[in-house]
Amino acid sequence: MKNVNSINELIKRFEEIVLEESNLIRNGSIVALKHVATGKYLSSIKNLRYTTGSKSQLVFIGSSEPIPNSLWKIEFGDELAAYTDNSIKYICDYYKSPSTNHTEVSCKNTDDRYWNGNWKFNHSKLENYQGYLKSNDTIILCIMRVYDVNANYIQNGQYEILRSHDIQFTVENDTFQEVVCHNERLGGNDEWCIELIHEVKIF
Repeated sequence: MKNVNSINELIKRFEEIVLEESNLIRNGSIVALKHVATGKYLSSIKNLRYTTGSKSQLVFIGSSEPIPNSLWKIEFGDELAAYTDNSIKYICDYYKSPSTNHTEVSCKNTDDRYWNGNWKFNHSKLENYQGYLKSNDTIILCIMRVYDVNANYIQNGQYEILRSHDIQFTVENDTFQEVVCHNERLGGNDEWCIELIHEVKIF
């Protein structure tokens, strides 16, 4: 208010605040995760499972548009997700991915004691960013892995990063682009744009 000199400036500032608030990712928000390198969305299909590894519901890179199979409900501890101290719940396992020796990424298998779904996120462009997670942020997602592919406990754990690449695999005669976790050097294939879905359409 101290820097506002007219009603028009006040209205403009109010509109900016409303827009900023509407783009914040909140606990329970419906989002889509677009793989920046390919422009395609992180997806999963109910009851479509890996034929190797965990044999859980598979995760892959799918359509270039957000469709029901690429919509995710996001959960974390507070109302808003702060970059400095928060995590979101998602997907992962300790098994090998179907086409590489990286870690398989799958939807939750409630019967699997090795499953871990607490993801840390960092802004991919702004180091030590301290704001809140909002729609269209480009982020890096990583998860603490505590078991290796042989189910042996990893002392102090090991962070792995969510990635997609050009490698494909086949399930039920359909081909999918693989999504994995890795502990290699960061690259363009590790960036994800999180998009808040304000209205879920029925297709």
